[in-house]
Amino acid sequence: MTARRIIGLTGGIGSGKSTAAAIFAELGATVVDVDRIGREVGEVGGRAHDKLVARFGAGIVSDGRLDRAALATQVFASADALADLNAISHPAINEVLADAVAAAAPDEVVMFDQAVLVESAILGRWGDGPSDGYQDVIVVETPLDTRVERLVEQRKMDPADARARIASQVSDEARRAVARWVISNAAGRDELAAEVRRVWAEISAG
Repeated sequence: MTARRIIGLTGGIGSGKSTAAAIFAELGATVVDVDRIGREVGEVGGRAHDKLVARFGAGIVSDGRLDRAALATQVFASADALADLNAISHPAINEVLADAVAAAAPDEVVMFDQAVLVESAILGRWGDGPSDGYQDVIVVETPLDTRVERLVEQRKMDPADARARIASQVSDEARRAVARWVISNAAGRDELAAEVRRVWAEISAG
């Protein structure tokens, strides 16, 4: 492999995307946690912070930190406010992602661990060039009942709340439509690891 690859890794809540990301990292991928960066850019000193305060007011800051609950109260009450949030935060996130890619070696595989991929045409893409954002997509899929069980056991969610969270996200079909690779996580970590190794072998082969 001689050219840097940028790959988006996504999956619904409870699918095991983060576990897959950890296995890819063990195999040699440079995994970038897009969700973590999304939180960081809004914090005091973050690339999106000042614009967020200008748009949503000083009330979204409390004790020197971004008050996410206060921000959410505004954002989820208005489609326009949500659009404004994304218009401010996504370009800021992309700046950090571009920096991470620029810092990677030319032959590295950079993988964006990204929950909101299908839902956003911008996030993870910062230009029109072939190296300006992710080029291929990996989707992790898990049966609905298994996802609910994991969310109940691991995150202590109420089963109804878990199903509602899953239903609020895009469908597996929508994710599959943009995927080059689909990884099954139906039978536990051993199968997931085997699936990750299968995809990694294809990525490494170029």
